[in-house]
Amino acid sequence: MTAILTPRPPATRRAERGGFLRTLHAEWTKFRTVRGWVLAMAGALLATIVVGLLGTASPAPGGRGADSASYPKGPGGEAVNDSFYFVHKTLTGDGTLTVPLRSLTGVADTGSGKATQGAQPWAKAGIIVKESLTQGAPYAAVMATGGHGVRMQYDYTHDTAGPSGKVTRESPRWLRLVRSGDILTGSSSTDGSHWTEVGQAKLPRLARTVQAGLFATSPQAKQETAAGTGFTPAVATGTFGRPALTGGWSRSAWSGTQVGGDAGTSGSYTNTTRGGFTQTDGSGFTVTGAGDIAPVVGGPVMGVGFSVENFLVGTFAGLIVVIAVGTVFITGEYRRGLLRTTMAATPLRERVLGAKALVAGGVAFAIGVVAAAITIPLGERSARGRGFHVFPVTSATEARVMVGTGLLCAAAAVLALGVGALLRRSGTAVALVIASIVVPFLLAASGVLPPGASDWLLRVTPAAGFAIQQTLPRYAQVLSVYEPSTGYYPLAPWAGLAVLCGYAALAFGLAVVRLRGRDV
Repeated sequence: MTAILTPRPPATRRAERGGFLRTLHAEWTKFRTVRGWVLAMAGALLATIVVGLLGTASPAPGGRGADSASYPKGPGGEAVNDSFYFVHKTLTGDGTLTVPLRSLTGVADTGSGKATQGAQPWAKAGIIVKESLTQGAPYAAVMATGGHGVRMQYDYTHDTAGPSGKVTRESPRWLRLVRSGDILTGSSSTDGSHWTEVGQAKLPRLARTVQAGLFATSPQAKQETAAGTGFTPAVATGTFGRPALTGGWSRSAWSGTQVGGDAGTSGSYTNTTRGGFTQTDGSGFTVTGAGDIAPVVGGPVMGVGFSVENFLVGTFAGLIVVIAVGTVFITGEYRRGLLRTTMAATPLRERVLGAKALVAGGVAFAIGVVAAAITIPLGERSARGRGFHVFPVTSATEARVMVGTGLLCAAAAVLALGVGALLRRSGTAVALVIASIVVPFLLAASGVLPPGASDWLLRVTPAAGFAIQQTLPRYAQVLSVYEPSTGYYPLAPWAGLAVLCGYAALAFGLAVVRLRGRDV
């Protein structure tokens, strides 16, 4: 015979909901009437703001002022480096430029007064069509690189690989760039007769009259030393044969321009070099340049600047207080024997723990969001006023960081509550949670650990939650130091937060099991 399960009547379910709300109200009343807890949470808010602002309060080097505090922005609003030496003419309407690249060489300063020969892996020389000489203007280019073969790049963030191999006098490379309306097509050849299309770029609303020609540039040279990764000045030199032009080209002579006026944040000329060009026999060109045409990323190539997450460096200080309060919110009742009274009034023990988690997590969430909402705009305004770059992000990204900081604090509070309920000892629980969240973050962010160890810590410990604050992009075609000490986490923002939330859920679940199985 099959038993028929009768659902609980609506009145019972309403009573249960009402019972939980009463428990929640009681826990909230308990929290806000304990002056020490309220003052501690206010201290967490203040610590996050003050440490964040003081941590980014240094004066900008080199006498920089507010007028130098903006990165050039590309067509998509992203921060870009747009610095190269450009040998150019005016092109009106459609046209084609074909040129042999005879060699791509370079020189780098080792920092000890000696120079090393050879083009850097992302040194570039080739053909470019650019809407204007203004930094950040739309462009498309086909080029040879020092170590990544032929590439088609456009509008700073787009990169398409072409044929591999280095360009030498024994193995030259022919390049061709064709404009047809707002479509630009890049091709390469090893003999000038048989061509391989590298890629196409569509530049919407590209001006009818543009600047086009030859270019050379090189980011700084990356060097590994005992003190860590460093960057030193480097330049690239492209030796071109005679350009072949078809279409609406100006009849004026070729002009030379250092776009951007200098080599940007990711480039630097050596003490003995500068940008320029010379015409060779047979009307070819030798072009020397430094800098990069690429999006700005974090690390040393970011230059003198801050990212949004830099202003939130004080989060760890606020978390220490949040963790302490979250722990004492439960262990304090064990110590004073008050939990037995609470359980007598609310027999469903998990209801009490759930209410405490909502109160502690909710207060911590509010602290994190408010701290971020205050610190970020204040920090940005202060940094720009002192001549620092501030890495631009979208409004959606900034909102994600603010809300994410609140969620980071909330999850840490719930984790602390769960561990406190399991261990029932304030000091031990606080130390354990701080050691699992704050300490790994500080070790990874400070760079005292090797990158591999830092990545591991920020994958498997609750400190992974700090990833929710990261905003810096990563591009394969931009050389930098992509590791936790420069703002790059091994996990995506929400994935990192999910790791922390998983630990919090586990601690809370185990605390519920223990609370059910043992007397309080």
